Amino acid sequence: MNNSDTKISSVPSKSLKVAPERKKELLEFCSNLGINFKNLNLLDLAFHHRSFSNESTEFFHYNNERLEFLGDSVLGLVTADFLYNDMAGNPEGDLAKIKSNVVSEKSLAPIALNKMHIDRYLVLGKGEELTGGRQKAAILADAVEAVIGALYLDSGYDEARKLVLELIVPEIRKVQQDKGNRDHKSLLQEYYQKKSKECPVYELVKKSGPDHDRTFWVTVHLGNESYGPESGKSKKSAEQNAARKACVALGVERD
Repeated sequence: MNNSDTKISSVPSKSLKVAPERKKELLEFCSNLGINFKNLNLLDLAFHHRSFSNESTEFFHYNNERLEFLGDSVLGLVTADFLYNDMAGNPEGDLAKIKSNVVSEKSLAPIALNKMHIDRYLVLGKGEELTGGRQKAAILADAVEAVIGALYLDSGYDEARKLVLELIVPEIRKVQQDKGNRDHKSLLQEYYQKKSKECPVYELVKKSGPDHDRTFWVTVHLGNESYGPESGKSKKSAEQNAARKACVALGVERD
C-alpha cells in the first residue's frame, strides 16, 4: 500500500462534509500554527469528541479517538528523540521524568488553549457542551494528540515532528530551567541512598526575625560531609535550598 492509499483510508468512509464556513475555520487554525493540510477531513475529525458521535446514529464512529491514539505515539517518539540528543550527558531517569511531564495532560491542555486555541474548533455533543467541555483538560489534551496524529497521516513524520517540537520544546525548557519548583530533597535522597543506603540528615541551625517574618537556616549532612547552612522563609524551604546546594556540589544538578 502506498502512502497516498494510507492517507485516504485513514478517514472513516462515513465522513462529515466540511461546510464552507467550517473550512474557513480549519484553514484559520492551520494558518495560526503554520501548518498545511491536504485533507481537511482529517483535521476536522481531530476536533470531533466522542460525545458528538455518541449522540449521533449516523456518525456513531466519527470521533478523534483513533487519531489521538496515533498522535500520542508520535508525540512520545518525537519528544524522546529530542531529549535523547539534547541531554546527552543525563541518565535515562532524567529523560523519562521530563518526558512524562511535558507530554502529560497538565502540559498539553495549556498548549491547546494558549497556543493552538483548540477550544474554538472542538465539536462536542450537547451534553458535553453544556458542562463546559471546551475547557476540560482531558478533552483539550486529547485533541492536541489527535491533531498531531492527523498531521502525521496527512503530511508525514517530518511535518508532524516540526509541529511537536514547536509545541513541546518550550515546555521542555521550562522543566529544565524551573529550578525553583524542583524537589531537591527527593533528588538528593535518591542519589545518596544509592550511594550509601542512608538518608540525608537536615539540621535546623538557627532561626532569626520576629514570629511573623521568620528566617530559618538549615544544614544538610551526608555522613561526614555537610552543606549549608542555607536560608528560607520556612523550615521546609530552607531544607530545599540546602538540598539544592548539596546537589549542585555533588554534580547531581546544574547550578
